[in-house]
Amino acid sequence: MSGVEVITFGCRLNTYESEVMRAEAEKAGLNNAILVNTCAVTGEAVRQARQAIRRARRDNPHARIIVTGCAAQTEKQTFAEMAEVDAVLGNEEKLTSASYRSLPDFGVSAEEKLRVNDIMSVRATAPQMIKHIDGHVRAFIQVQNGCDHRCTFCIIPYGRGNSRSVPMGAVVDQARNLVESGYREIVLTGVDATSYGADLPGAPTLGLLAKTLLKQIPEIRRLRLSSIDSIEADQHLMDLIVDEPRFMPHLHLSLQHGDDMILKRMKRRHSRADAMRFIEDVRRLRPETSFGADMIAGFPTETEEMFANAVGLAEDAGIAHLHVFPYSPRPGTPAARMPQLDRALIKDRAARLREAGQRLHRSHLDRMVGTRQWLLVENNGLAHTENFTLVAAPGLRPRDLVQVAITGHNGKHLDMQLTAADAA
Repeated sequence: MSGVEVITFGCRLNTYESEVMRAEAEKAGLNNAILVNTCAVTGEAVRQARQAIRRARRDNPHARIIVTGCAAQTEKQTFAEMAEVDAVLGNEEKLTSASYRSLPDFGVSAEEKLRVNDIMSVRATAPQMIKHIDGHVRAFIQVQNGCDHRCTFCIIPYGRGNSRSVPMGAVVDQARNLVESGYREIVLTGVDATSYGADLPGAPTLGLLAKTLLKQIPEIRRLRLSSIDSIEADQHLMDLIVDEPRFMPHLHLSLQHGDDMILKRMKRRHSRADAMRFIEDVRRLRPETSFGADMIAGFPTETEEMFANAVGLAEDAGIAHLHVFPYSPRPGTPAARMPQLDRALIKDRAARLREAGQRLHRSHLDRMVGTRQWLLVENNGLAHTENFTLVAAPGLRPRDLVQVAITGHNGKHLDMQLTAADAA
């Protein structure tokens, strides 16, 4: 191989950062290299990264393999001790060309491979400018990094550090740059995006940032948020839901559970009632809004009744896009020291929660049949509606915005028929 290849795991923030990594590595003159941007959210994510590293070495015996990302930050020794790995960079180091200019030589010891500093010492997030997101028709913009909260199950603050925000002017510049490159949809992303601005002068909020982007860049056709903590939603965000048609009617919520005792043991800041109140308020303001949510099955001490409350919340809230994670103990977190459930039981509950999610998704698809929807067409013959529902869109061109009639579905995605000859 030649050039720089990037293998990305995990969240949309990693997707954005992978483009920064590629640009910085190329600026440093790196060649014949594979950068592996890992995720640490579950033990399975770490296992998949290790597997990908071994496969990359088999397929590219002479390439330099550099591992970075959250798992490299939290488990640096694990990756440094892999014979297939030539260097390990921390989450801060991966974003600078200097890191790629000072890589260790081949065949060094595990300790010499390491370029991982204390992420908790990082106090600012430097603006990064990219022109495109490889393979995507939607552009992701990092607005925030790190997290000040310490949920008992989560290792991510130890991989990302404390919360820090990108200045609003830099976010506007990045968004304008991507729109000029042809992107019609912008997605604001971060580790804890709704904490945006608390560390900036004047403490602007995520809602105010979104308002500012849409005001200053009228060419943005669609604006989304990647994931939010509903307890931090501010009035500016609620105003957008009511007044701004370019703000897309889909919110992905970090719910994690539906039982109040488990939420307390997770050290979450919302209750079941808080979550339901927010969802009902949004639906009252903009009825077409769909919701996604992350939920964990099999958290330590979870009883069958507590699990039923989690399923019940998903059903009561009508979560259309449910992301289910079987609980995975992460070393170093408080939850890993709590009384654990049997792995078979965790797996069973995750399967049952996913089944509930599939029923809810099918009901959501049923409700959309017979409607007319605007689609943004992707690269793979698929498209997304404004409320982030997947549609099969054969024959349509990537990046087109087009209105269609929804004619049916197959349980996974909607089917459509073109109703207008002109695309927006």
